[in-house]
Order: sequence, then structure tokens, then C-alpha cells
Amino acid sequence: REREGERGKESMAASSTERRAFAHKINRTVAAEVRKQVSREYGSPQLSKKRSGCQSVPLTEVVEPVDFEDYVNTHPPAAEPGPLRELVDFPPDDVELVLEERECRTLEPGLPEDDALDPRVRDALGVYTDDWLIIQRKYQRFSTIHTPHTAERQRERQRGLAKQTFELDDLGDDRGGQEDQEDLKRRSVSLDDTPRGSWASSIFDLKNSSPDCLLPSLLDRSPPEDMDRRNAEQRTERRHPDLLGLYPAPDEDEAVERCTVPEVPKEHFGQRIMVKCLSLKFEIEIEPIFGSLALYDMKEKKKISENFYFDLNSDHMKGLLRPHTPHTAISTLARSAIFSITYPSPDIFLVIKLEKVLQQGDIGECCEPYMVMKESDSSKHKEKLEKLRGQAEQSCARLGLYRMPFAWTAIHLMNIVSSVGGLDRGDSDSDSERKGTWNERKKKTFERMSMGEEMCNFASFRPATLTVTNFFKQEGDRLSDEDLYKFLADMRRPSSVLRRLRPVTAQLKIDISPAPDSPHYCLSPELLHVKPYPDLRVRPTKEVLEFPARYVYVPYTTYRNLLYVYPQSLNFSSRQGSVRNIAVKVQFMAGEDPSQALPVIFGKSSCGEFFKEAYTPVIYHDKSPEFYEEVKMKVPANLTDNHHLLFTFYHISCQQKQNTPLETPVGYTWIPLMQHGRLRTGSFTLPVSVEKPPPSYSVLTPDVQLPGMKWVDNHKGVFNVAVMAASSVHTQDPQLDKFFTLAHVLEEYSFPFRLKDVIITESNVETELKASIGQLRSALLETCVRFLHQLLNKLILLIVRPPIIAGQIVNLGRAAFEAMALLVNQIHKNLEGNQDQHSRNNLLASYIYYCFHLPTLDPSPPVAGSPPYGLPIQYATLSRATGRPSSLNLSRSKSISNSNPDLASTPTSPDDEVQKIIGNKAAERSPNRMSAFLEGSMFSASGPARQTARKLLHEELALQWVVSTSTVREAALQQAWFFFQLMVKSMSHHLYLSDKLEAPRKLRFPDRFVDDIAALVGAISADIASRYHKDVELIERLNSSLAFFLNDLLSLMDRGFVFNLIRSYCKQIGNKLQMTQNPNALIALRMDFLRIVCCHEHYVTLNLPCSALSPPASPSPSICSATSQSSAFSSHLQDLRIASMFELSVPFRQQHFLSGLLLTELALILEPDGEGVFFLHKKAISTVHNMLCSHDSDPRYTDPQVRTHLAQLYLPLIGIVMEALPQLYDFTESAAPRVRHVSALADEGDSDSAGTISPTVAMAIAGSPLPHYKVNPFQLPAVAGRQSSGLSAESSRNLLICFLWVLKNADSDVLERWFSDLSVPQINRLLDLLHLCLSCFEYKGKKAFERINSLTFKKSQDMKARLEEAILGTIGARQEMVRRSRERSPYGSQENVRWRKNVTHWRQNTDRVDKTKAEMEHESVVDGNLATEASLVVLDTLEIIVKTVLLSETKESILGGVLRVLLHSMACNQSALFLQHCFATQRALVFKVPPRHILADTRPHAYTHTHTLGDRETHKHTDTHTQCKRRRLCRPSYRTSYSPLRHHLRRPRTCV
Repeated sequence: REREGERGKESMAASSTERRAFAHKINRTVAAEVRKQVSREYGSPQLSKKRSGCQSVPLTEVVEPVDFEDYVNTHPPAAEPGPLRELVDFPPDDVELVLEERECRTLEPGLPEDDALDPRVRDALGVYTDDWLIIQRKYQRFSTIHTPHTAERQRERQRGLAKQTFELDDLGDDRGGQEDQEDLKRRSVSLDDTPRGSWASSIFDLKNSSPDCLLPSLLDRSPPEDMDRRNAEQRTERRHPDLLGLYPAPDEDEAVERCTVPEVPKEHFGQRIMVKCLSLKFEIEIEPIFGSLALYDMKEKKKISENFYFDLNSDHMKGLLRPHTPHTAISTLARSAIFSITYPSPDIFLVIKLEKVLQQGDIGECCEPYMVMKESDSSKHKEKLEKLRGQAEQSCARLGLYRMPFAWTAIHLMNIVSSVGGLDRGDSDSDSERKGTWNERKKKTFERMSMGEEMCNFASFRPATLTVTNFFKQEGDRLSDEDLYKFLADMRRPSSVLRRLRPVTAQLKIDISPAPDSPHYCLSPELLHVKPYPDLRVRPTKEVLEFPARYVYVPYTTYRNLLYVYPQSLNFSSRQGSVRNIAVKVQFMAGEDPSQALPVIFGKSSCGEFFKEAYTPVIYHDKSPEFYEEVKMKVPANLTDNHHLLFTFYHISCQQKQNTPLETPVGYTWIPLMQHGRLRTGSFTLPVSVEKPPPSYSVLTPDVQLPGMKWVDNHKGVFNVAVMAASSVHTQDPQLDKFFTLAHVLEEYSFPFRLKDVIITESNVETELKASIGQLRSALLETCVRFLHQLLNKLILLIVRPPIIAGQIVNLGRAAFEAMALLVNQIHKNLEGNQDQHSRNNLLASYIYYCFHLPTLDPSPPVAGSPPYGLPIQYATLSRATGRPSSLNLSRSKSISNSNPDLASTPTSPDDEVQKIIGNKAAERSPNRMSAFLEGSMFSASGPARQTARKLLHEELALQWVVSTSTVREAALQQAWFFFQLMVKSMSHHLYLSDKLEAPRKLRFPDRFVDDIAALVGAISADIASRYHKDVELIERLNSSLAFFLNDLLSLMDRGFVFNLIRSYCKQIGNKLQMTQNPNALIALRMDFLRIVCCHEHYVTLNLPCSALSPPASPSPSICSATSQSSAFSSHLQDLRIASMFELSVPFRQQHFLSGLLLTELALILEPDGEGVFFLHKKAISTVHNMLCSHDSDPRYTDPQVRTHLAQLYLPLIGIVMEALPQLYDFTESAAPRVRHVSALADEGDSDSAGTISPTVAMAIAGSPLPHYKVNPFQLPAVAGRQSSGLSAESSRNLLICFLWVLKNADSDVLERWFSDLSVPQINRLLDLLHLCLSCFEYKGKKAFERINSLTFKKSQDMKARLEEAILGTIGARQEMVRRSRERSPYGSQENVRWRKNVTHWRQNTDRVDKTKAEMEHESVVDGNLATEASLVVLDTLEIIVKTVLLSETKESILGGVLRVLLHSMACNQSALFLQHCFATQRALVFKVPPRHILADTRPHAYTHTHTLGDRETHKHTDTHTQCKRRRLCRPSYRTSYSPLRHHLRRPRTCV
């Protein structure tokens, strides 16, 4: 056996010229043991198929992950707490259920005061008063989903960096100083003649400079071990811990995982302007005048605000009406108003209407004194004025309750906003106190008419104080809104008819300005005090309710229930008797008795707050008057069929006569407000009764011909009135009203119920309700959005709590799911502007995030001060429970879903079966703590605090989605994100309500639900794989939605099960890749999917970073065999384990599942795959870069021991980058040495693959010890007919920084052991890579930043590479065009879609030209620190290589490469800190390496490589001697470090 072993050693020595293993331990393993090991590793195909960890699984296939939950349960963490223990499992407070108080913007809650609430009101109050229920993942802030890496965040991390000192910058500073300029003139040697132009390389200065102080203990003899230890300790001092914190942030365009927290639902407001009425003065003051303001949109022909009433009369004038208004509410004294404008338009006018007290005479007669008399002529008309004042006093005393139209005017708001000119009537009509803006401008009217809406910005303009001087008198026959729109259109014409009319002279002074964000002393439209309101005694400002010109797609969030009544016209021409001065009294009646009039009518100005009746203005002697009155009411909370509007028509006697009453009723009509469960609104043409209505009239409409009643004009419609509701309770949509009414009938069980012509009974309610759910798709979208929260809540309630009628369940799950799918899809299609980058509608997202919660069993609203969800809200965890009983296994064959749409019987509780199974299992074994917990707490159905739903929403959604077909399934796929997020929140809330938070993850959800999830994910994955080239936008959304869903499930479900879902997705995509002609698009989708899934806040824990990899031959992890050193065979197994840590082996990909997927994707992408993969390179590298940035910035991973375990997850990246070396961008000027080593390794790989017998097996047959796997584990199958595609400068730089990150944080002992197993060509390739890293991250100097401050480094380098390719012809024009197009889109020429806003990432251009000096200084400091740290990482790696090489037999083959890298590091621009450590490493190397190696082998390497470097550096230096002289720095601050090398510097050529 010994002779056989000797022959094996001789055979290995003979073959060492091509491949020589320089492992530092030579095993004396006998051939029989080796053959036995080989037979286990490379056994028969039958045995290989039985092993799950077979090494033959290619990278294109996804390995089966470990069972995460079983692994965590069987590998408990260490007893002592520490940073590593936190990596074992999720923290106990991982998921929080937070009850956030809903913010109320008013001091009062604004709830109805009625005791009995209508079901609609009760539901609305539940929606508008419930606090926000938010499910938060506490540590998600550490992931890039909500906390992306941005340039601003990176700059924040870079604050306080120490400035590194560079000779390059110091020379520039010296040349800029005056003293150095004078010193340069005295020098005899020109600095420009030296290789670097530096006076440090001048022989004159070298000889005449003063000597430096010697380094302490430099010449003392010490053992090499002490020297290495001291150097290693010094290199760890003053190091920057976060390498990627010095590097630019990842590209934001690749941040597909970024999500924003939805905005809190809040009341909608448009752009707001404040109008202050300052004063109103007429030429003569004889009576009180009352004003009102309102906004009108001339183009839309719509009034877009309610009326605001103001009173600017003097106290004397107000006193004339005091008998009629004994009490004045402070809310009616407002003189300023805030108007909201959702749709700004150049056609919006502020219309001002004036009224006066009713008096005898028509409008023209009453206006005549104001147009004729002036204040200056008061002495001339003294007697006439006294007479007018006397008449006014009499009218106020007798007719003070009634008004008559007086005058009006309008202000074009566009003139104020755009500052184009004065009011449309010209400068004579108005003036302004705004300096230099109104008095001197008169532009063309046509220019104002051509302005678009984009120029209208009412949120920011200069405040203006206007004085309106002219009013137009009202005309009795032209008071309607249609006439007003004609007047407004005429005002904008150059030759307005209104200008030729004689105006009513007055001065109305108003101030118009943008409204402040939080105005003080403000009242809401319901007269509630808006915060802040410091003093209730101050005159308020009123918010004026907006009536938007077009639909507003914002859900209601506050209780509002207002009614507006607009009497329009009356035709009493055929009415007999004295009916000329007609006033209409409007009342809101709760019954038919006159005492049942409700005080719900809002007062106007200088009066009480609420009234029981309101009167329209009177048109003198007009039997067919028109009205413009607006009557505002608040609707009671509990409307019945007896509530109605009563209109009473009066003839007002203006002259006081004996036996003549002031009011004479001349007609009656009414509008029942509730009919078939609906609030009646709209326009009505009503007949008018001459007599009082009979009893019980309120439940009928006046259209009904009642016996014995007399009607005006033979029961024809003579009164036109419009009723409009501004209500967040009543939908005013027939489809929605029918749905809510039927749902309330079911809840209240109020059968029979009449709904129009149908009597709803128990037998037909299911059919009618399903029909109404189906008709929701025809409802008005704007109304559906306004009542979105109530609508979704009601549909969800029907799913989870289906009604039971006569002992039979009413199955509404399928119908409700279809309605939800169609509704959310319709919202998405029509509201494209309200979406995030993942095409998720913000309204729907905010509903799920804040509003949605599982309904409890108690339908009553929550009592104030008690938790509304049945359980106290607390911080809840969804972590793994310890001590999971192994016998608690659920039987899927016995699982019956209670979500079956065809289920006829009433289902039991969804957890009954689980409880039965667990109860039976628990009874069979001895009780323990966990079983008692499961029986007594988790699954207990009794107890006063337990509230569970009859069905679980997430289970129903999963089932309905799986069984859905055709249109419904397509609609659900279109908005998959909505149902995914709804399921996730439902799962989280259910775990909280059912006390399953501490349950083992495998027992949290029933198997039927798990099966549905698996089927759903499989079906969606198949859709992505089959439709990616046809439905581009849909598949993009679907792919990201699925990824986010699985990301969420990792925090809730069995993590091993979720891993298998990810594996299922990757397998389906991989299978499709083998058959598709355009794989790039599908690969891009898979990479985006993986990036989103891996951006989990516990990504590190999910990869089991503390687990020890088992060797490929070992069927299970064996710690004893891995650590034992009792035999050479066990030591060899340890070598295999180390080797598998650096390869994408099956054990690595199984235990580090997510990390293995990422690195496998990177390895596959970096395969030389020809044209068109540039964007894939960038995407794959950016994903890894982003993950490493997350680790570096995560405060949980600052401990060095934790960083070491983090780096273990990325150890294969070293080999991947080594394989990609030929594709990396060449940051030097010549690639000859690198190409030589690459070709050497390629030859080695070819020689390995050419033989028919594996070298491993051959050496085993020969009796040699088993080596590691040197068969190039990163060798990927080549694609025929494609040329190599190199990486861009940006991608290469990103990949190299990731490579350095792994080297910096990896365990040096592990690296050393792996290096010892590498062949000579592989070590040389690693050295070439380190050489390239030095060139890539070399410091450029402050001057370089000043030269390229208009472009970033990565973009300029990338463009340079493209330009070289185009000039040298290495890529054709057609190929370049195809590559550019594919870079823009991963879908190549097959995309063919329109421009989409959701794909375009708008961001500010940070690469501006005018960077400040401070910014450039900061950039140079960061770049200097990056260059220093990168060089130190290279130096650390060189030390490990040297340590490994000195223990091997092939040190002569490696030392030349090590010295070449060292010399190149000296040739680069380096900081003083690095040079100090570099020379220490050089001295240690010279001390440790025998002289024969230096003289025989090192000198040619050093000399050759020095000359090669000289060629690359454009003859910056010529030989080693000059190189060493150049590296000697002559600044005083450096001399203490480098002078001791002078005895080496005097040695020509071989000074190293």
C-alpha cells in the first residue's frame, strides 16, 4: 500500500506542469478508502438518482430547498445570546398589528345626534369612524422595499469621512501656492522632464532632502509570525467598515422592489382660494343690502360651489331687522370664505349677487335711486332721501322676512391668477390696490380666451385686493342660471352688451388670495370647528362646499349628509285670484303635522344658525316667477317614508291694508324623500294643489290624483325644482342603492320588503341579491369610487358571513368575488393617473393598508373607549414557536373546504377539523406545554373574547380565484396585487384574532388553503411563462405582484413551503426558456421576481447563514465528520465542505436557497451569450449589488462575526467573477498579461473536459488522495454561433466592488483553505482580478472631478466603451441597433406597446454641470477613501495568498504574480495610509521569501512586469529602481514612514 501511495505521488508530480495542487497538507489516504469514497461519489446511476444532494444538478435547474421549519426546529440556537443568535430565526416582534387613531380635522366628531340610526348611516359611521388597522412588519425598514438606497442616503452615510492624503493632490496644491511657484523658478531641473512631472522624482531633491526618522523596531529581528500578526493588526486600524458606503448608490432605475406606503385616506380638497369681503358702500345708504358669493364654470355651465352669504351692513342698518332676527349666531357673521377648485379652468367666475328687503315696486324702480343719486348730491335730494329711508324702515318692519333681487356682478378669476389684465369690463369697472399689476394692464381679450387649463393655478398667485365699482341690476325675467351663463359669456366679448347698460354704482372691496394650509377660525360646510380654532368667540371663516365640475374619484372618508333644494320656476298664469307677489316657503317635514317641521335649514347671514323654513326672493307682480334661491339642509340620520319636502306658495301683500293678511297661501306641493329605500334627488316638475294636502299625503307623490283635491292648471306640472344631495351616506345610484338595500334587508331580516314592483321575500332574496351584485358593473364609476370603502366592506362581509335563510346558506362568495374583480379592474382602467410604478391604484392600496379588517361577529358599532376588534391591540409576533410537536401532522385527504360554492349545508367553523385532528393526536401522547397551549388557547371556540368569522376571507379568495374562469379570472389577473394584498392582511389579522401567532408555522393554516395557494401560484406562473410575449403590461404587473405576495408569505406561512413555491415558479420559467426564441424578456422577468423576493428584511436569516454545509457525498450534515481530524479521510471531507462553500454546489443552493438563486442567475447571465444581453448583465449585477448594500447599511449586521457569516452566502461570487474575467471592462490600457492567464486557464479547462475519464476518478484509481473539484465549477454550456459579449464599464465596476466586498468580509481562514486548493492558473487569474481592481478603483484626484463634473464616471466610461466598439468595428451597425433597443426594453422588438407612464421613471438629473466646490471636495474625499479601502482589501487578499503559497511546493509560480500586483499598487495613485501598509507587506515578503526565489524567479517577473506597467502608464517610469524612487514621498508628513527603505533603494533593479 505504501508503494502504491508512492506511485500515486510520483504520478501527481509528473503532471504538475499543467496542474499542481499546492495544498498545505498531503494526505496518506490508502487507495482502498479513496476508491470507496469515489464509488460513493461517482457510483452507479441508480445510486446517484437516489441521492437528493447529487452533484449532477445543472445550474439551469432549481434544486429542492431544505425544509426550513424542520431545520430551525432541529437546530436550536446557542444558549448564550449574541449577534449570531439573531440570525437563526425571525425576531419575536417581527409583525405588528397597530391600531392607529384616525385623525379628525374638526374639534367635534361631526356624527349625527339621532338615537335611531338608519342601516346606511350605521354602516357609513363604521367606515368613517373606525381607526386605521395597520399590519406592519417591524423590520421592513431595513429592506429596500420601503427604504431604497438613494444618493441622498448614501451622502448621509458618508458624513464625517477622514480625508486621505494623496501625493497627487498635494502636488496640485503645491503648484497652486505662491511659495511653490517661487521655488520652482529656482530649480535647475525641469519638473516637466521627469516621468511624472513630480519634484519627488527629481534626483536633485532626493539627494538634498533632509533624512526622515527611522521607523521604530524596523531593523529589529522578529519571527515572521510576529511580523505578520503586527502587520495584520495595523491594517485593521482606521479602516472603513462599510465598503459599499463609499461607493455610489445602486441604479434607481433597477429598483423594481421599491414600494411606497399608501397615503392615508382623507377628505378631498382641490386648489383653495380665500375670498375676504372687506366693505360694501353705495352712493346712498338707505336700507340693508345682503350679498352672496358662488363660483360658476361657464364652459361646463355648472355652479361649482354652494353659496356663501355675507353681511357688510352697518349696525344701524342691521338694527332695522332686529325684530325679525332676535338671535344672531356667530357662524352667520363670517365675511371670508375658502373656495375649493378641483378642476381649475380659465372659464371660472366668482359671481356676486345682492339682495334687499322686499318693498313695493319692481326691481327697476327700486334700483333707480342707486343709479341716479350720489352722495355729493345729498343736500339736493335731502327730502327724497328721507322719504326713501322712511319707506325702507317701514318695509323692514313689515316685510323683513322677505327679500327681492337687487344687483349682481362677476369677477373673472383667470385675470387674477395669470396677472394678465384687469376685469373683463375694463379698468373703469374695477381697480386694485396691488401695486403695478392692475391699473396699467389691458391685454387683448382673445389672448385671455386662448389660455388653457394648464395655466390656471389657483394654489399659488399673488394676493389681490379688488374694488368692484359697477353692478348690474337684476332683471325679473332673466334670473335663471341659463341666463347667467349667457351674461358671463357676453362679459368676455370685446363689445359687451352689458357695458352699454347703466350700472348700479357701488364699491365692493374684496381680497382674493391662496388659502393657507391650516387657516385659523375656520368652519366646515356643516359648521363644525376645523382645527386649529383657538378661540370660539372670533369671527369665523367658512369653508364653502365644492360641487366639482367633473367627477372626482376620491372615496368619502367623513360623514356628510346635506341636501340642497333649488326652486327654479313657477307658472301660476292660469291660477285664479290675487297671486302676484309669490314667495315659496320650503320646509323639511318629519310628518304631516305642521309642528313636525325640522330645524335643519341653514341660516344665511346675521341670523340664527338653523331654521324650520326658508323663503325664496319675491318678484314683484309676477305670476310666473323664476328663482335662483339655494336652500341648504342637513339630512336626519334616520329617514323614513314620512320625511318629505313641503313647498307652500304664498302671495305676499306688499301694501298694508286692513283685513289683508301679510301671507296668503295659494298652493301646496311636496316631494317624498324616501321611496323604495332610496333618497329621491334630481329635477322635478310638480303639480300644485290649491288646497291643503289630505292626511297621509306624505307617502304618495303629488302626481297621484287624490280624490276631492283641486289642482292648479288641471293637475299639470307647474313648479320646477331641483334637489341635490351632498351625502356620503346615500349613493343616489340605482344599482348601488338596490344592492345596499337588499343587503340591509338580509341583515335586518325585514321580510317582506317592497322594492319598486318586486316584493322581497325569503324565497327570492338570494336571486335578487345575486342579480343586484351582477348589476354593480353598470353602476356609475364615480359613485362606486366615492363609496368604495362601504362597497368593498359589504362585499367582503357577504363572503365571510354569508346569510342563512330558513336553515340554508346563501352562497354569495362567487358573485361577490366576481363583482370585486370587475370593480377593481374598472377602477384601474379608468384611473391610470393615480397609480404607483407597479400600476397599483393608490385608492385601492390605501383601503387595504388602512381600512380593511376582518369583520367580527358583533355587528354593532364599537363603544367609545373599547377596542373595536374584540381583542386588545398589542404588538403581535408571527415567529416560530419552540418545541413543535412532531406528531401534529394534518391529513390533507380528510380536509374538506367550507368554501365550496356548491356546498348546500351550513358549514361549521373552519378550524373544527383541525381542532379534532389535533385533539385526537394530543390525546394519544403525554401532555406537554405546547399541546396544552394548542388545545386550551389556540383552538378554543369558547370564551367571551373570541370572535371569529364564519368563513375566512383569505381561504375564500384563494378558492374562488382558483376555480374562476374566463372574464372573472382575467379581471382578477389584471389586478392580482389587490387580491394578494387582501389575502395577506386577512391572514395576518386572522392569526391575531385566533391567537395563532405563536403556533408553529406548519399549523397556522389548514392544508386546504395551502393547497389552494400552491395551485394559484402554479397557475399564475404558467400564465407568466405562456403570455409574456403577448400581454407585456399585464405580465409585468402579474410578475411583480406574485413576487411581492411570496415576499409577504415568508413572514406568515411555512417558509419551506414558500421556498417550494419559488422553486415552482423558477422551474416553469426555466422550462419555457428552453423553447422560446426570445428568452431575454423571460429572463428579465425572472430576475425582477427574484430581486423582489430577496428584498425581504430577513433575507439573511432565510438563507440559514449559520448552517454548516455538508460535503456533496454526505447524505446528511455530519458535524463530527466535518470537524474531526482523526483521519485523513475526515480531513478530506472538510476540504470538500470548504470547496462546496465557494461553488454553486447542490448543498450550497439547498441550504442558502435564495442566495443560491441569485448567484446562479448571475452565473448564467455572465455566460458569453452574444448580443443583446447588456441589460441582463446590468440587471443581474445590480441585484447583487443592491443586496450587499442592504447588508452594509443594516445596523443589525455591524458585528464582524455576523459580517463573516453574511459573506459566506456570497462566497461563490469569487469564482463567478474569476470566470467572468475575460468579459470585464479593461480599466488598464493593455490586457496582454490578463489574456495570457485567461488562456492558460482555458487550456486547463479544455484538458479537463477532453478526457473520457474524470481526473478525479483517474487519480483515485492511481491511489492518490482525492483533490477538490477543479473541473471549473463555473463552466457554463457554450452557445454555438455567438460571440463573446463584454460587460460595460459600469457593470464591471459594480461587479468588482461586490467581489471586493466578499473578500473584505469573508473569514480569512476559510479563504486561506480555499486558496490552498486552487491550481496555479486559478491563483494567477485571481491575481489578475486583483490587478484589475487596483486599476478600476484608482484615485483620480481632485482635478479629475473638476474636469468631469458634468458627467459621472460610470456613464462616461460606458460611453467610451461604446465608442471604441463603434470605431474599431467590433460590433456591427445592425447588432448595435438591436442591442440599444433591447437595452431600452427587455422585450426586444416584440413589445409593440404604447408609451406608459408607469414604466418611465422620472427623477431629477443629479449629474448637473454646476457642482459646487464643496460637493466636488466631498466627492474627492469619498473617492480617496474608496480607493484606499479597495487597495487595502487587495492587500489583505495578497497576504492570504502569500501565506498559502509559502506552505506549498509551487511558490515560484505564484510569487511573480503577487509581486506584480504589489508593484502595480505602488504605480497607482495611493494614499499615505495604504503605502505604509503596502511597504510593510513588501518588507515582510522580502524577509520571508528565500533569496534563491527572489534571484532566480522573482527578478524576471518584477523586471518584466515593471516594464509592462511602464508601457501601460505611458512611460511614467522605466524600471524598478525608478519605480521605488518615485514611491518615496518627500512631504515632511510622510518621511517617517518610507525612509528606512533607502538601503533597498540603492540596490539596482532588484530593490524589491
